[in-house]
Parts: sequence; C-alpha cells; structure tokens
Amino acid sequence: MAKPKTSFVCQQCGASSPAYMGRCPGCDAWNSMVETIEERRPGAIGVRPRAVSRAQPLNALGAHRAERIDVPIGELNRVLGGGLVPGSLVLVGGDPGIGKSTLVLQAAAGLAGTVGPVLYVSAEESAQQIKLRADRLGLSSDDLWVLSETNLAEVLQAADGQRPGLLIVDSIQTVYVDEITSAAGSVGQVRECTARLMQWAKPLGIPVLIVGHVTKEGTIAGPRVLEHMVDAVLYLEGDRYHQYRILRAVKNRFGSTDEVGVFEMADAGLREVRNPSEAFLEERTGSAAGSTVAVTMEGTRPILVEVQALTTSTSYGLPRRSANGFDNSRLQLLVAVLQKRVGLGLGSQDIYANVVGGLRIAEPAADLAVALAIASSFKDHQVDPRTVAVGEIGLSGELRSVGQLDRRLIEAGRLGFTRVIVPSAAGARGRAAAEGVALVRVGSIADAIEAAVG
Repeated sequence: MAKPKTSFVCQQCGASSPAYMGRCPGCDAWNSMVETIEERRPGAIGVRPRAVSRAQPLNALGAHRAERIDVPIGELNRVLGGGLVPGSLVLVGGDPGIGKSTLVLQAAAGLAGTVGPVLYVSAEESAQQIKLRADRLGLSSDDLWVLSETNLAEVLQAADGQRPGLLIVDSIQTVYVDEITSAAGSVGQVRECTARLMQWAKPLGIPVLIVGHVTKEGTIAGPRVLEHMVDAVLYLEGDRYHQYRILRAVKNRFGSTDEVGVFEMADAGLREVRNPSEAFLEERTGSAAGSTVAVTMEGTRPILVEVQALTTSTSYGLPRRSANGFDNSRLQLLVAVLQKRVGLGLGSQDIYANVVGGLRIAEPAADLAVALAIASSFKDHQVDPRTVAVGEIGLSGELRSVGQLDRRLIEAGRLGFTRVIVPSAAGARGRAAAEGVALVRVGSIADAIEAAVG
C-alpha cells in the first residue's frame, strides 16, 4: 500500500513546501513549517456518506446529562468536575518527576474492574518498570493491562482487541505514526497522534488519559492546537522538592476550571489532602517577625497559607527582590507602594518573599498579607499569630475588596483565627459569616500596617 504523501505547511500563512525549510518562503517566519499528511490511506477514516445535518431550534433540543465515571480519587474527581466523561480526552501535564505517571497509575488501578479492563500504554518505560512502580505504590489488579509500545497503530490495534473501559497513553510525545517521517514528539506527530486517539475514542465512548511533557516555560510541549483538541487539560504543579502537589484544570469542556486538587507526595504515591489549610499551616510557629497568613481562593475552595518575608540591608548598590510562590513583578509593585505611600525605607533593603508549602498564589487578594509580612520584617515586630489578612492593594495605597469574602472568613474562623484585616470597601459583606471573628476594616495599607504591626 502506498505511503501517504506529506508536505510541510507553514502554521502562520499556510504556504506549503515538499521539503522542510527553516524559513517560510511565504511569510518569512522561522521554524513554522510542520509536516502534514496530504493523502490518507483508504480506510484510515471511514468514507461512508454522511447524513445531511440540519439546524434545529435551541429550545427543541433535548438536554441530557452524560453519565460520568466516578474516579476513586476524590481530588481528581473534583478537578474533572465529577468524574470522567465517556469518550473524553484528558491531557495531564507537569514538570518531570512531579508525579504525573504516579497519578494516572493510581487512577488506573482504582478504576480497573469498575469500568472493565484498563489499558495502560507506556511509551517511555518497559512493562517491568511499570510493575516495579505499582509494587512500590502497593497497587495490584488483574484488570489492569500494561502495554509497552510506541507505534500508535499497534496501540490502537491492541485497544480494539481489548476494548478497555479506560485507555492511558504515557506519553503523547513518545508515540508516533508511520505516515509521518519526522521523529516522535514533533509538532506533526503530536497533532496526528492526538487526532487519531480522538477519532478512536469518541465513537466508542471510551475515555482516554494522555500524559504530556511540558517545556521550560511550563506549557504543554508540542503545538498549541493539542490543547484545543482535547476535552480537558490538567496541570500537576508544585516544587518537586516539596511534598505538596496542586492539580489544576486550565480547560474543561464538561466542568468548571475553578476547582483544584491538593495532593501530598508520600512513599505510597500521591495522597489526597482533605484539608489543605491545616496542611499548609501545620508547621507555622507565628513567633517570628515577617510572617502572616493569607486566605487565597483556589476555585471554590478557600486555602489559608503562610506568607513569609525577609528584609535585610543590601551589600550591593542595587537591592534584590526575590519571590517564591508569588509573582515577582507583583512583589516589586508592593515594595514601591510601601516606599511611596507608607514611607518605609526599603530602597536599601534586599527583600525576599516566600509562600510556604510550594503553593503558587496568583490572585491579588494576597497583596495585603505580603505587604504586612514585609512591614513586619522591616520593623522587626511580629503580627498577631491569630490574625489573617485579605485585600488587594492599589497603586495609591488604597485597599480594594475581594470576591467570596464570606467563604474566606468562614475558613479562617474554622481554623481558630480570631481577627481578620479586610478592606473597608467590603462593606457589610461577611457580617453573617464572621461570628467569633473580629473584622478590622481599614481603607489603606498604612492603616493596615498600623493595625497589624503598630
């Protein structure tokens, strides 16, 4: 059978070339030529005539809820929106060694037998290596099948014969199709392999979990269209030298992207953290200057984390600003506000900020906690250990209200905190939820420092 014809197509302007060119002759873009199949083998995709589609009124369509597959890992279920949808493609990405393969193997062992046989395709490791990992994690199941194969045609052939209830491909960057001459992991290979997995899974209603590598920038390796093709994209985040991992959905066609799952890396694999706030605060002493507690919202879940800051006289002409778990540009903005609006002499100070536990905070509601930690370290005066801070800081030094204040106050009160510094613009919100918690309403960062540090 003749091999399908391929050509190199520019992803910017669509110009094609029979051979690879580093620079597109049409738009002069560099490294934009991607190998693409022009002619498919007969029978690769069904050529049966399709019925003519007709438009229907929205109100005439009958809505039905897809029956989800319940995953025996509660935090993974939360991020997926309630379980796996039949026929869906879920892409799981993360840094090397963060625990992607461990998570999907635990999910596979938990689902094996419940949904029928589960086929775990390992294109990076041998079947014996998967067995060693399963023994280390204490996993065992007769319905979990392992296949070590990199050729996608062989993978789909084995899946057709097995008809599993769940297919796992680890990883998408290491499988290939014969029709494309480029190496596995190239843009053309990744896109074509994902397309064929989608064409196989959708008609059969079999969910597919795909493990993907990430680049040094933290994004999924391969073409951006890969994330558009799949139904859900999950990122497993965290520092590999810390014990906590955050599973976050950045795309989910069948649920919300607001939810996160928290795991702890243990000897027996990833363990669910039912109460993240207690886990992140369990080692906090509260007796040192430069430590405050922030209430951040990860989806609909409030999480209390400790924020630490250290200020020290610089040994060089240009002071250093460094943040771990917090945006460095945001840190520099807060330092500028503290200098200009409060009058703190931070121009000759090296400033370090750290979010304890490996969690990354992106929302501006943590601004007040970070600023109070810096002021506490600079004044060498500790903040009351039973106080938490919630608020966004503007460039003029004013405090702005944040969303879901009630949830934050309830979580703070549940963990025993008795005092919450909030923006005065929050108004009457949180009054019902703040029973047993004293609200200190302040209008500016200067007033907040006076109330917290003195």
